Amino acid sequence: MKRRIFGVNDIIEAQLEIKKMSEVSKALMASKWEWEHYRAGELIDKWTETNICTDEGLNKLLDVCFSAATQITDWYVLIYNTNTTPTAAMTYSTPLFTESTHYSEANRPEWQDGGVASKSVDNSANKASFTMSTAETIYGAALVGGGSAASTKGDTAGGGVIYNVSDFSAGSKTVASDDVLKVTVTLQATDV
Repeated sequence: MKRRIFGVNDIIEAQLEIKKMSEVSKALMASKWEWEHYRAGELIDKWTETNICTDEGLNKLLDVCFSAATQITDWYVLIYNTNTTPTAAMTYSTPLFTESTHYSEANRPEWQDGGVASKSVDNSANKASFTMSTAETIYGAALVGGGSAASTKGDTAGGGVIYNVSDFSAGSKTVASDDVLKVTVTLQATDV
C-alpha cells in the first residue's frame, strides 16, 4: 500500500456529487362536516367532524376523472344509528352501519353543491337537513350517490357509491323527536 504525505504547498481538489431528490407530489382528498343541532328552533350545539374516504368512493373519483366512467350527478347525505367505526372497505351495498330512517323528510337530503373554487366544493348555500321523527342516538353520516335509488332512505341495493363516511368524534349525538340536524359537507383536495 502506497502512502502519500501532503506538504504545505500541495493542493487537494475534491468534488462532491449530491443527487437532489425531487419532491414527490401527493394529493389528499378529505372533507369537513359542520353540524348544527336545533331544538324548538334554537341552536343547541355546533361541531365539526372529518371523514374517511372509502375505496369505493376514491375508485369512482379516479374512474370518472381519468377513465371516462359516467359521472354521478346527484349526491345524498345519510345518517346512521349504530356504533360503527368507518373503514375504507365500506361499500354502498355493505355499509357496515344501520342507516337511520327516523326523520320526516321523504328522502335522504340531497347534497347540492355551490360550485368548485380553490380546490373545494360545499353545500353551504343549501345545508342537508334532518327533522327527527323519533328520539334516538346518531353516530355519524355518509355521502352517497349513483345507482337507481340513492335518494331512498335505507337503500343498499340500488347500486350506488359511498364516497365518504364521517363518524362523530365524541362517539354519538342524542336527538329528540322534532330536533333538526343540519350539515354542511365541504369536499377538499389539497397537495401534501
